Amino acid sequence: MATFFPLPKLGMNQEAGEIVSWLVSEGDTVAEGQPIVEVETDKATVELEATAAGVLAKIVCGEGDIVPNNSVIAVILAPGEAMPDDIPETIV
Repeated sequence: MATFFPLPKLGMNQEAGEIVSWLVSEGDTVAEGQPIVEVETDKATVELEATAAGVLAKIVCGEGDIVPNNSVIAVILAPGEAMPDDIPETIV
């Protein structure tokens, strides 16, 4: 089952974050807990960790993008799994 990876709310007043850099590329295998992206908020730059093991199948938001909280920024799939037809914009 596809894992839709959202930008979490990292601070009480945070409404968005900027994608600073992707630490992995589309098609790379990732482990759960592995840092995969750096995000800058108004207070800090943090590394976000993969919430599932698999293949980083799709990067939805690129470096420099300002992304609202809960927006899907990537899709992680199990090896051999097909990309879903629909990727939600947000995860609530």
